[in-house]
Amino acid sequence: MLHVLYFVHDLADPAVRRRVLTLQMGGARVTLAGFRRDQNELAAVQGIMPIELGRTHDGRFGQRMSAIAKSLFRLGATLASVDRPDVIIARNLEMLAVANRAASQFGGNIPIAYECLDIHRLLLRKDAAGATIRAVERYLGANARLLLTSSPAFVEHYFRRLSGLELPTMLLENKVLALGEDSEGDMPRSRAPEAGKPWKIGWFGALRCRKSLAVLAEFSRRMEGRFEIVLRGRPARSEFDDFDGFVTNEPFMTFHGPYKNPEELAQIYNEVQFSWAIDFFEEGQNSNWLLPNRLYEGCLYGAVPIAMSGTETARFLATRKIGLPLETATADHLAEVMSGMTEQRYLDLFAAVAAQDRKTWTTDRSECLALVQRLSSLTPATRPLILPEAVSQPHGNKGGLL
Repeated sequence: MLHVLYFVHDLADPAVRRRVLTLQMGGARVTLAGFRRDQNELAAVQGIMPIELGRTHDGRFGQRMSAIAKSLFRLGATLASVDRPDVIIARNLEMLAVANRAASQFGGNIPIAYECLDIHRLLLRKDAAGATIRAVERYLGANARLLLTSSPAFVEHYFRRLSGLELPTMLLENKVLALGEDSEGDMPRSRAPEAGKPWKIGWFGALRCRKSLAVLAEFSRRMEGRFEIVLRGRPARSEFDDFDGFVTNEPFMTFHGPYKNPEELAQIYNEVQFSWAIDFFEEGQNSNWLLPNRLYEGCLYGAVPIAMSGTETARFLATRKIGLPLETATADHLAEVMSGMTEQRYLDLFAAVAAQDRKTWTTDRSECLALVQRLSSLTPATRPLILPEAVSQPHGNKGGLL
Protein backbone atom coordinates (compact mmCIF):
# COMPACT_ATOMS: atom_id res chain seq x y z
CA MET A 1 0.00 0.00 0.00
CA LEU A 2 1.42 3.36 -1.05
CA HIS A 3 2.17 5.60 1.93
CA VAL A 4 1.55 9.29 1.14
CA LEU A 5 2.74 12.05 3.46
CA TYR A 6 0.51 15.03 2.70
CA PHE A 7 1.64 18.51 3.80
CA VAL A 8 -1.09 21.18 3.72
CA HIS A 9 -1.22 24.87 4.51
CA ASP A 10 -4.66 24.70 6.17
CA LEU A 11 -5.87 21.57 7.93
CA ALA A 12 -9.35 23.10 8.22
CA ASP A 13 -9.78 23.43 4.44
CA PRO A 14 -12.61 21.09 3.32
CA ALA A 15 -10.75 20.56 0.03
CA VAL A 16 -7.95 18.92 2.03
CA ARG A 17 -10.48 16.45 3.40
CA ARG A 18 -11.65 15.69 -0.14
CA ARG A 19 -8.09 15.05 -1.36
CA VAL A 20 -7.37 12.74 1.58
CA LEU A 21 -10.55 10.79 0.87
CA THR A 22 -9.57 10.60 -2.81
CA LEU A 23 -6.19 9.12 -1.94
CA GLN A 24 -7.77 6.66 0.48
CA MET A 25 -10.33 5.56 -2.12
CA GLY A 26 -7.43 4.99 -4.49
CA GLY A 27 -5.83 2.59 -2.03
CA ALA A 28 -3.21 4.82 -0.41
CA ARG A 29 -2.39 5.17 3.28
CA VAL A 30 -2.27 8.86 4.16
CA THR A 31 -0.39 10.72 6.87
CA LEU A 32 -1.72 14.27 7.06
CA ALA A 33 0.37 17.14 8.43
CA GLY A 34 -0.10 20.88 8.24
CA PHE A 35 -1.03 24.17 9.80
CA ARG A 36 -4.22 25.04 11.63
CA ARG A 37 -6.00 28.29 10.75
CA ASP A 38 -9.33 27.87 12.48
CA GLN A 39 -11.62 25.26 13.91
CA ASN A 40 -13.70 23.42 11.32
CA GLU A 41 -15.04 20.10 12.46
CA LEU A 42 -16.48 19.44 9.02
CA ALA A 43 -12.96 19.18 7.59
CA ALA A 44 -11.98 16.25 9.83
CA VAL A 45 -11.25 12.96 8.07
CA GLN A 46 -12.44 9.88 9.87
CA GLY A 47 -9.60 7.61 10.93
CA ILE A 48 -6.87 10.24 10.56
CA MET A 49 -5.30 12.25 13.36
CA PRO A 50 -3.49 15.12 11.62
CA ILE A 51 -0.05 16.27 12.73
CA GLU A 52 -0.24 19.96 13.55
CA LEU A 53 2.84 21.90 12.48
CA GLY A 54 1.70 25.21 13.95
CA ARG A 55 -0.93 27.91 13.57
CA THR A 56 -1.21 30.49 10.80
CA HIS A 57 -3.61 33.31 10.06
CA ASP A 58 -5.32 34.03 6.75
CA GLY A 59 -3.99 37.13 5.02
CA ARG A 60 -0.93 37.52 7.27
CA PHE A 61 1.90 36.51 4.97
CA GLY A 62 4.71 37.42 7.35
CA GLN A 63 3.19 35.43 10.20
CA ARG A 64 2.80 32.41 7.91
CA MET A 65 6.46 32.55 6.88
CA SER A 66 7.51 32.76 10.52
CA ALA A 67 5.34 29.76 11.42
CA ILE A 68 6.84 27.74 8.57
CA ALA A 69 10.38 28.60 9.62
CA LYS A 70 9.64 27.44 13.16
CA SER A 71 8.11 24.21 11.88
CA LEU A 72 11.21 23.46 9.78
CA PHE A 73 13.42 23.82 12.85
CA ARG A 74 11.49 21.18 14.80
CA LEU A 75 10.31 19.02 11.88
CA GLY A 76 12.51 16.04 12.77
CA ALA A 77 10.92 15.73 16.21
CA THR A 78 7.45 16.39 14.82
CA LEU A 79 7.73 13.52 12.32
CA ALA A 80 9.65 11.16 14.59
CA SER A 81 6.76 8.71 14.86
CA VAL A 82 5.90 8.77 11.13
CA ASP A 83 6.89 5.84 8.94
CA ARG A 84 9.05 6.69 5.95
CA PRO A 85 6.62 7.69 3.18
CA ASP A 86 6.76 6.48 -0.40
CA VAL A 87 5.63 9.85 -1.78
CA ILE A 88 5.24 13.34 -0.35
CA ILE A 89 2.58 15.77 -1.61
CA ALA A 90 3.07 19.48 -0.91
CA ARG A 91 -0.11 21.52 -1.18
CA ASN A 92 0.86 25.09 -2.10
CA LEU A 93 4.24 26.77 -2.39
CA GLU A 94 5.10 27.13 1.29
CA MET A 95 4.54 23.42 1.82
CA LEU A 96 7.24 22.68 -0.77
CA ALA A 97 9.78 23.98 1.74
CA VAL A 98 8.43 21.63 4.40
CA ALA A 99 8.30 18.71 1.94
CA ASN A 100 11.93 19.20 0.93
CA ARG A 101 13.07 19.27 4.55
CA ALA A 102 11.04 16.16 5.36
CA ALA A 103 12.43 14.26 2.36
CA SER A 104 15.95 15.12 3.49
CA GLN A 105 15.31 13.99 7.04
CA PHE A 106 13.77 10.69 6.02
CA GLY A 107 16.75 10.01 3.78
CA GLY A 108 16.72 8.41 0.39
CA ASN A 109 15.17 9.74 -2.79
CA ILE A 110 11.54 10.30 -1.80
CA PRO A 111 9.58 11.79 -4.73
CA ILE A 112 7.63 15.00 -4.15
CA ALA A 113 4.45 16.05 -5.94
CA TYR A 114 3.65 19.78 -5.97
CA GLU A 115 -0.10 20.43 -5.67
CA CYS A 116 -0.96 23.95 -6.82
CA LEU A 117 -4.66 24.81 -7.05
CA ASP A 118 -4.37 28.61 -7.03
CA ILE A 119 -1.77 30.98 -8.48
CA HIS A 120 -1.08 33.56 -5.79
CA ARG A 121 -0.86 37.16 -6.97
CA LEU A 122 2.68 37.46 -5.60
CA LEU A 123 3.83 34.89 -8.17
CA LEU A 124 2.46 37.06 -10.97
CA ARG A 125 4.05 40.36 -10.04
CA LYS A 126 6.32 41.79 -12.73
CA ASP A 127 8.70 43.48 -10.31
CA ALA A 128 11.71 42.22 -8.37
CA ALA A 129 9.49 40.80 -5.63
CA GLY A 130 7.62 38.64 -8.16
CA ALA A 131 10.86 37.46 -9.78
CA THR A 132 12.21 36.56 -6.35
CA ILE A 133 9.25 34.47 -5.28
CA ARG A 134 9.20 32.67 -8.64
CA ALA A 135 12.88 31.92 -8.15
CA VAL A 136 12.03 30.50 -4.73
CA GLU A 137 9.35 28.33 -6.34
CA ARG A 138 11.83 27.05 -8.94
CA TYR A 139 14.37 26.31 -6.23
CA LEU A 140 11.90 24.49 -3.98
CA GLY A 141 10.32 22.70 -6.96
CA ALA A 142 13.65 21.39 -8.27
CA ASN A 143 13.12 18.13 -6.39
CA ALA A 144 9.48 17.74 -7.41
CA ARG A 145 8.60 15.08 -9.96
CA LEU A 146 4.94 15.89 -10.63
CA LEU A 147 2.68 18.94 -10.71
CA LEU A 148 -0.93 18.48 -9.62
CA THR A 149 -3.24 21.31 -10.65
CA SER A 150 -6.96 21.89 -11.19
CA SER A 151 -7.31 24.02 -14.33
CA PRO A 152 -5.71 23.89 -17.79
CA ALA A 153 -5.51 27.68 -17.69
CA PHE A 154 -3.07 27.55 -14.77
CA VAL A 155 -0.72 25.54 -16.96
CA GLU A 156 -1.25 27.70 -20.04
CA HIS A 157 -0.91 31.11 -18.39
CA TYR A 158 1.50 30.49 -15.54
CA PHE A 159 3.41 27.22 -15.44
CA ARG A 160 4.40 27.18 -19.13
CA ARG A 161 4.99 30.93 -19.47
CA LEU A 162 6.30 32.21 -16.15
CA SER A 163 7.13 29.64 -13.52
CA GLY A 164 10.22 28.07 -15.03
CA LEU A 165 9.17 24.72 -13.60
CA GLU A 166 9.33 21.89 -16.10
CA LEU A 167 7.29 19.11 -14.54
CA PRO A 168 4.98 16.42 -15.82
CA THR A 169 1.48 17.69 -15.04
CA MET A 170 -1.62 15.86 -13.88
CA LEU A 171 -4.97 17.64 -14.06
CA LEU A 172 -7.17 17.06 -11.02
CA GLU A 173 -10.32 19.09 -11.49
CA ASN A 174 -12.24 20.26 -8.41
CA LYS A 175 -14.92 17.65 -8.92
CA VAL A 176 -17.27 16.21 -6.34
CA LEU A 177 -15.95 13.02 -4.81
CA ALA A 178 -18.43 10.20 -5.42
CA LEU A 179 -18.27 8.26 -2.16
CA GLY A 180 -20.76 5.62 -3.27
CA GLU A 181 -22.63 4.36 -6.31
CA ASP A 182 -24.92 6.82 -8.07
CA SER A 183 -28.58 6.37 -7.32
CA GLU A 184 -31.76 7.72 -8.85
CA GLY A 185 -32.27 9.78 -5.71
CA ASP A 186 -29.09 11.70 -6.46
CA MET A 187 -30.22 12.81 -9.91
CA PRO A 188 -30.93 16.55 -10.22
CA ARG A 189 -34.53 17.67 -10.11
CA SER A 190 -35.94 21.01 -11.16
CA ARG A 191 -37.15 23.22 -8.30
CA ALA A 192 -38.81 26.33 -9.63
CA PRO A 193 -40.12 28.34 -6.67
CA GLU A 194 -43.77 28.22 -5.75
CA ALA A 195 -45.92 31.15 -6.81
CA GLY A 196 -44.98 34.22 -4.83
CA LYS A 197 -41.72 32.73 -3.56
CA PRO A 198 -38.30 34.16 -4.57
CA TRP A 199 -35.72 32.67 -6.88
CA LYS A 200 -32.56 31.77 -4.96
CA ILE A 201 -28.89 32.18 -5.94
CA GLY A 202 -26.41 30.14 -3.92
CA TRP A 203 -22.85 31.34 -3.33
CA PHE A 204 -21.16 28.39 -1.65
CA GLY A 205 -17.60 27.39 -0.75
CA ALA A 206 -14.64 29.65 -0.05
CA LEU A 207 -16.23 33.10 0.37
CA ARG A 208 -13.35 35.49 -0.20
CA CYS A 209 -14.58 37.92 -2.85
CA ARG A 210 -15.66 41.34 -1.59
CA LYS A 211 -16.82 42.40 -5.05
CA SER A 212 -19.13 39.39 -5.41
CA LEU A 213 -20.69 40.10 -2.03
CA ALA A 214 -21.34 43.73 -2.97
CA VAL A 215 -22.79 42.91 -6.40
CA LEU A 216 -25.10 40.21 -5.05
CA ALA A 217 -26.28 42.41 -2.20
CA GLU A 218 -27.06 45.37 -4.47
CA PHE A 219 -28.75 43.09 -7.01
CA SER A 220 -31.00 41.46 -4.41
CA ARG A 221 -32.09 44.83 -3.05
CA ARG A 222 -32.78 46.10 -6.55
CA MET A 223 -34.97 43.06 -7.26
CA GLU A 224 -36.99 43.83 -4.10
CA GLY A 225 -37.27 40.29 -2.83
CA ARG A 226 -37.85 38.48 -6.12
CA PHE A 227 -34.35 36.99 -5.67
CA GLU A 228 -32.63 35.88 -2.47
CA ILE A 229 -28.92 35.23 -1.97
CA VAL A 230 -27.94 32.18 0.11
CA LEU A 231 -24.35 32.00 1.38
CA ARG A 232 -22.70 28.86 2.75
CA GLY A 233 -19.08 27.90 3.40
CA ARG A 234 -16.03 29.51 4.97
CA PRO A 235 -15.76 33.30 4.74
CA ALA A 236 -12.23 34.70 4.51
CA ARG A 237 -13.05 37.35 7.10
CA SER A 238 -9.70 39.05 6.55
CA GLU A 239 -10.99 40.08 3.11
CA PHE A 240 -14.12 41.82 4.47
CA ASP A 241 -14.53 44.78 6.79
CA ASP A 242 -17.36 43.04 8.67
CA PHE A 243 -18.74 40.02 6.85
CA ASP A 244 -21.27 39.01 9.51
CA GLY A 245 -22.52 42.54 10.08
CA PHE A 246 -22.84 43.18 6.34
CA VAL A 247 -24.90 40.03 5.74
CA THR A 248 -27.08 40.63 8.80
CA ASN A 249 -28.02 44.07 7.47
CA GLU A 250 -28.96 42.79 4.01
CA PRO A 251 -32.71 42.06 3.76
CA PHE A 252 -32.44 39.43 1.04
CA MET A 253 -29.18 37.69 1.96
CA THR A 254 -28.52 34.93 4.52
CA PHE A 255 -25.43 33.03 5.67
CA HIS A 256 -25.80 29.44 6.92
CA GLY A 257 -22.22 28.51 7.82
CA PRO A 258 -20.02 25.64 6.59
CA TYR A 259 -21.21 22.43 5.01
CA LYS A 260 -19.85 18.92 4.70
CA ASN A 261 -18.46 18.09 1.27
CA PRO A 262 -19.63 15.87 -0.39
CA GLU A 263 -22.19 14.56 2.10
CA GLU A 264 -24.39 17.69 2.32
CA LEU A 265 -24.08 18.98 -1.24
CA ALA A 266 -27.39 17.57 -2.50
CA GLN A 267 -29.27 19.15 0.39
CA ILE A 268 -27.83 22.65 0.06
CA TYR A 269 -27.87 22.91 -3.73
CA ASN A 270 -31.42 21.61 -3.98
CA GLU A 271 -32.47 24.68 -2.00
CA VAL A 272 -31.35 27.08 -4.77
CA GLN A 273 -32.02 27.41 -8.49
CA PHE A 274 -28.76 29.17 -9.46
CA SER A 275 -25.10 28.93 -8.44
CA TRP A 276 -22.73 31.92 -8.35
CA ALA A 277 -19.63 30.49 -10.07
CA ILE A 278 -17.75 33.82 -10.11
CA ASP A 279 -14.70 34.99 -8.18
CA PHE A 280 -13.06 38.42 -8.43
CA PHE A 281 -10.62 37.81 -5.58
CA GLU A 282 -7.65 38.11 -7.95
CA GLU A 283 -9.44 39.56 -10.93
CA GLY A 284 -7.65 39.25 -14.27
CA GLN A 285 -5.31 36.60 -12.90
CA ASN A 286 -6.12 33.56 -10.77
CA SER A 287 -9.86 34.35 -10.78
CA ASN A 288 -9.91 34.26 -14.58
CA TRP A 289 -8.13 30.93 -14.75
CA LEU A 290 -9.62 28.76 -12.03
CA LEU A 291 -12.39 26.17 -12.31
CA PRO A 292 -13.93 26.47 -8.83
CA ASN A 293 -15.39 23.77 -6.63
CA ARG A 294 -18.81 25.41 -6.80
CA LEU A 295 -18.89 24.95 -10.57
CA TYR A 296 -18.83 21.16 -10.24
CA GLU A 297 -20.91 21.01 -7.07
CA GLY A 298 -23.72 23.16 -8.41
CA CYS A 299 -23.93 21.55 -11.85
CA LEU A 300 -23.94 18.05 -10.36
CA TYR A 301 -27.13 18.93 -8.50
CA GLY A 302 -28.75 20.95 -11.25
CA ALA A 303 -28.08 24.50 -10.05
CA VAL A 304 -27.74 26.73 -13.11
CA PRO A 305 -24.25 28.33 -12.98
CA ILE A 306 -23.71 32.07 -13.40
CA ALA A 307 -20.24 32.80 -14.79
CA MET A 308 -18.17 35.81 -15.86
CA SER A 309 -17.53 36.05 -19.60
CA GLY A 310 -13.90 35.77 -20.60
CA THR A 311 -12.96 33.40 -17.80
CA GLU A 312 -11.97 29.74 -17.93
CA THR A 313 -15.24 28.91 -16.15
CA ALA A 314 -17.30 30.67 -18.83
CA ARG A 315 -15.36 28.90 -21.60
CA PHE A 316 -15.88 25.57 -19.85
CA LEU A 317 -19.64 26.21 -19.70
CA ALA A 318 -19.88 27.61 -23.23
CA THR A 319 -18.45 24.43 -24.77
CA ARG A 320 -21.30 22.57 -23.07
CA LYS A 321 -23.92 25.22 -23.91
CA ILE A 322 -25.02 25.63 -20.31
CA GLY A 323 -25.20 28.39 -17.73
CA LEU A 324 -25.72 32.16 -17.73
CA PRO A 325 -22.75 34.37 -18.71
CA LEU A 326 -22.36 37.94 -17.43
CA GLU A 327 -20.70 40.45 -19.72
CA THR A 328 -20.08 43.02 -16.97
CA ALA A 329 -19.73 42.56 -13.23
CA THR A 330 -22.45 44.93 -12.07
CA ALA A 331 -25.74 44.63 -10.26
CA ASP A 332 -27.39 46.43 -13.20
CA HIS A 333 -26.26 43.82 -15.69
CA LEU A 334 -27.10 40.93 -13.37
CA ALA A 335 -30.59 42.41 -12.98
CA GLU A 336 -30.87 42.69 -16.76
CA VAL A 337 -29.95 39.01 -17.18
CA MET A 338 -32.18 37.73 -14.39
CA SER A 339 -35.18 40.09 -14.38
CA GLY A 340 -37.00 38.25 -17.14
CA MET A 341 -36.67 34.88 -15.41
CA THR A 342 -39.76 32.73 -15.93
CA GLU A 343 -40.47 29.18 -14.93
CA GLN A 344 -40.11 27.99 -18.52
CA ARG A 345 -36.82 29.79 -19.03
CA TYR A 346 -35.50 28.30 -15.81
CA LEU A 347 -36.67 24.81 -16.80
CA ASP A 348 -34.83 25.12 -20.14
CA LEU A 349 -31.64 26.24 -18.38
CA PHE A 350 -31.97 23.48 -15.82
CA ALA A 351 -32.60 20.81 -18.47
CA ALA A 352 -29.37 21.73 -20.28
CA VAL A 353 -27.37 21.29 -17.06
CA ALA A 354 -29.16 18.08 -16.05
CA ALA A 355 -28.49 16.55 -19.49
CA GLN A 356 -24.71 16.62 -18.99
CA ASP A 357 -22.81 13.43 -18.26
CA ARG A 358 -22.51 13.20 -14.47
CA LYS A 359 -18.88 12.12 -14.87
CA THR A 360 -18.17 15.71 -15.93
CA TRP A 361 -18.81 16.75 -12.33
CA THR A 362 -17.65 13.78 -10.23
CA THR A 363 -14.47 11.96 -9.30
CA ASP A 364 -15.20 8.24 -9.14
CA ARG A 365 -13.14 5.36 -7.81
CA SER A 366 -11.39 4.80 -11.15
CA GLU A 367 -9.94 8.32 -11.00
CA CYS A 368 -8.89 7.81 -7.39
CA LEU A 369 -7.05 4.68 -8.45
CA ALA A 370 -5.48 6.52 -11.39
CA LEU A 371 -4.14 9.23 -9.09
CA VAL A 372 -2.60 6.74 -6.67
CA GLN A 373 -1.15 4.75 -9.56
CA ARG A 374 0.46 7.91 -10.96
CA LEU A 375 1.96 8.76 -7.58
CA SER A 376 3.14 5.19 -7.18
CA SER A 377 4.93 5.34 -10.53
CA LEU A 378 7.09 8.24 -9.37
CA THR A 379 9.46 5.95 -7.54
CA PRO A 380 10.85 2.59 -8.72
CA ALA A 381 10.98 1.53 -5.07
CA THR A 382 7.19 1.47 -5.01
CA ARG A 383 5.46 -1.20 -7.01
CA PRO A 384 2.83 0.39 -9.27
CA LEU A 385 -0.78 -0.53 -8.68
CA ILE A 386 -2.38 -2.96 -11.11
CA LEU A 387 -5.65 -1.42 -12.20
CA PRO A 388 -8.61 -3.29 -13.69
CA GLU A 389 -8.77 -3.03 -17.46
CA ALA A 390 -11.96 -0.97 -17.21
CA VAL A 391 -10.18 1.89 -15.49
CA SER A 392 -6.76 1.72 -17.09
CA GLN A 393 -7.79 4.45 -19.54
CA PRO A 394 -9.20 7.45 -17.65
CA HIS A 395 -12.30 9.08 -19.12
CA GLY A 396 -11.52 12.28 -21.02
CA ASN A 397 -9.03 14.48 -19.22
CA LYS A 398 -9.94 13.25 -15.75
CA GLY A 399 -6.68 12.67 -13.97
CA GLY A 400 -4.95 12.95 -17.32
CA LEU A 401 -1.50 14.22 -18.12
CA LEU A 402 -1.25 17.55 -19.89
